[in-house]
Amino acid sequence: MRFETQLDTLVFAILIVGFMPMICAVIAKWGAQGYDNHNPRAWMANQEGFRARANAAQQNCFEAFPFFAVGVMLASLGGADGDLLESVGWFFVAMRVAYIACYVTDKATLRSVFWALGYAAVIYLYVLALY
Repeated sequence: MRFETQLDTLVFAILIVGFMPMICAVIAKWGAQGYDNHNPRAWMANQEGFRARANAAQQNCFEAFPFFAVGVMLASLGGADGDLLESVGWFFVAMRVAYIACYVTDKATLRSVFWALGYAAVIYLYVLALY
């Protein structure tokens, strides 16, 4: 029963990570003057500052999502300890939230630290899947 509860929370973690690109898109576009919904990619390509950084964070979120989601599934199927798997999954979510916040606010070094920690967590999921 405990494992089912952990699996439910991990599905929720995957869902949150799946929504992160959309959250970044909202940050990039919210309150913008002259937003062109007919050609949003061309409009976005001309943005600077936090809007451009939010868009870059959005793209990175799309890249990170499958690696994380598959890692969770493989570790789960591989019989990884549920408590450990849950902790690693939520650690990744926290690192991604911090990463996005640092990206949008232009804290490049700290952003890289959070990216590396999140990436390490995902690699650890694959290690858990193997052992």
